[in-house]
Amino acid sequence: MQPGYSQGVSDKSKIVAGILQILLPFGVGRFYMGDTKTGVIQLIVTLVTCGFGGIWGVIDGILILVKGGVDGQGRPLRD
Repeated sequence: MQPGYSQGVSDKSKIVAGILQILLPFGVGRFYMGDTKTGVIQLIVTLVTCGFGGIWGVIDGILILVKGGVDGQGRPLRD
């Protein structure tokens, strides 16, 4: 565990993260969750493919809504 981070549930919502990923499918939900590495990769893929890579963000958003996920510190997202 890193100093300053408590174990337990994240302060980030899986509903907000999933909706952001679906409505703005270029990594915004991942940035919200604190997963900047994946967010940047999704942004680059979407730009390089002229928007077609955005399907990854939509699918990712659906998976976040269904399965949940973890924030940048590895804590599970709250419902």
